[in-house]
Amino acid sequence: MSTPGPRTLAPADHPSWRRRRLDPDHSLGLRLTLAATAAFLVLVPFALLTLLVLGAWAPLHRLDATITDALHGHALDHPAWVALMRIWTEVFAPMPLRAVVLLVVIWLLRRGARRLALWVTTTMVVGGLIGPLLKLLVGRNRPELLDPVARAAGYSFPSGHALNATLAAGVLLLVLLPYAGRGVWRVVLWVAAVLLVVVTGLSRVALGVHFASDVLGGWLLGAAVVAATTAAFTSWRAHSGLRPVRPTRDGVAPEVERHPGAA
Repeated sequence: MSTPGPRTLAPADHPSWRRRRLDPDHSLGLRLTLAATAAFLVLVPFALLTLLVLGAWAPLHRLDATITDALHGHALDHPAWVALMRIWTEVFAPMPLRAVVLLVVIWLLRRGARRLALWVTTTMVVGGLIGPLLKLLVGRNRPELLDPVARAAGYSFPSGHALNATLAAGVLLLVLLPYAGRGVWRVVLWVAAVLLVVVTGLSRVALGVHFASDVLGGWLLGAAVVAATTAAFTSWRAHSGLRPVRPTRDGVAPEVERHPGAA
């Protein structure tokens, strides 16, 4: 009579790392993967653009020169346009935008939303430090025009105005979306954010102090920073047991609007 051999336990059904990342039932892994992918997809074009600028790629240089010459010619013939662009570029310069964001941070702290205030601060500080560092590393000179309508100091790539406008518009949009409801104010908020980013970048090229690729670089870098910090904040939300959100639809912390101190 034979005795049964030692019993073995059936292997536990542990899904693979890749399956956990893409499984809707594992919301944290799925959302972190999607957020990190979004940040990566924005960062890749920025890295490619940076390499083209560093390598002085001829087609990019010709495109930049063509746009700069066309807008400079328009500026010379339209002084009112130059005055408008100067006003815009001063009002929505990095320091005024940072001051507005600081007021929002103070408001959030007074509402007890410390983590949300930390996210806003981190986004602005990280982007604000990376921009000047990249300017030094790339070392691109600004456009040289025979009859400039404006002047700016420092290196050119990426545009600090475009970068900070993207950072400020991104954090303000994602903080204020829960207060906009589902109606026309949501559209107004989105339009205001887009106009802030686009017109601020345009003003720098229109005044001849940046190439178009400088502005594009600032936009891409700003979007990458906002996407990366939003992914980190979304991770904290999931670990804290808060309901999942779609930041571009709900904002990053919709519960703060009804329950101050919840984030």
